[in-house]
Amino acid sequence: MQKNHSLRFLNRTDGAAALEFAIIAPVFFLTVFSMIAYGIYLGAAHSVQQLSADAARAAVAGLSQSERQSLAENFIEKSTMHHPFIDAHKLKIAAVDDATNPNQFTVTLKYDARDLPIWSLYSYAMPGKEITGFSTIRLGGM
Repeated sequence: MQKNHSLRFLNRTDGAAALEFAIIAPVFFLTVFSMIAYGIYLGAAHSVQQLSADAARAAVAGLSQSERQSLAENFIEKSTMHHPFIDAHKLKIAAVDDATNPNQFTVTLKYDARDLPIWSLYSYAMPGKEITGFSTIRLGGM
């Protein structure tokens, strides 16, 4: 009788779905939260890169490095970019002439991404907390 009861217990499948869910759910949610976090991060990184390209196009009209720096900063301040995760006050802007080629300059934007909501999602390895975007522009056309 004892053996018969043990066999019935081992052959039951009533809680199999709950057990499988308990094993798979943490990995599934970790993967979903990682995809959301990287989506937010890559969206912010793309916006920083696009903003650096637009600022470089605006700064090409400057005649000196200081004027190009001023034009890039003014463009960033007056930009119509409305990204929900980018705060323009956390952008560091540098428009610097290329030391090896006097016909080029580079606009570099560094964004402090510490306030992005992704750091609290408990996901896999996350990227750095500073996003850098740069664009190099040639002066004087071809």
